[in-house]
Amino acid sequence: MTCDAAGVIAAMRSVAQVVDAHRDELVTLDREIGDGDHGENLKRGFTAVLSRLDTAGDTPGAVLKTVASTLISTVGGAAGPLYGTAFIRAAAKLGAAETLTPESVVDALQAALEGVVARGKAELGDKTMVDALTPAVAAARETSGSIADVLAAAADAADKGAQDTVPLVARKGRASYLGERSAGHMDPGARSTALLLRAFADAAS
Repeated sequence: MTCDAAGVIAAMRSVAQVVDAHRDELVTLDREIGDGDHGENLKRGFTAVLSRLDTAGDTPGAVLKTVASTLISTVGGAAGPLYGTAFIRAAAKLGAAETLTPESVVDALQAALEGVVARGKAELGDKTMVDALTPAVAAARETSGSIADVLAAAADAADKGAQDTVPLVARKGRASYLGERSAGHMDPGARSTALLLRAFADAAS
């Protein structure tokens, strides 16, 4: 992945492919502890993102801002506002910089996490996407090397974080209505977060 707007656009195309490929998995996960629409909602959102990438902007931040506004306007449920907030906060952190650095990627991930926490009022252990994103940011910050190295570390940590949601009892979102019955299932938001970070990492490698 190049470190400019074109590279971010290419990464977003990869994300859209990954979301499409895992749509059924995310639907199944969400059907077990939610309303079953997470996979379809994300597919619709990132399909819309694809249609807007050619005019998304000429800086990484501008591209992420376009992604954010598209997701907010097209994705239903909680995912649209949460992912939209994540991308808009990351875009704001990057500002008008024309290229990414490992440090700016970490800062953007941190801003995304802070946005999700502020919007969803969730914390680590609540069985949400925060459980994947929090360790991802921590791992990224502890990693030195290239952008690919930083994102790979984030993706690895997010994968583990998503797996670690399986035994948890949900304390936020629709899954929290199930109480103890929510244990034993992976949180779909944590899984989709891990998938997105893996797509970014693969695009950067």
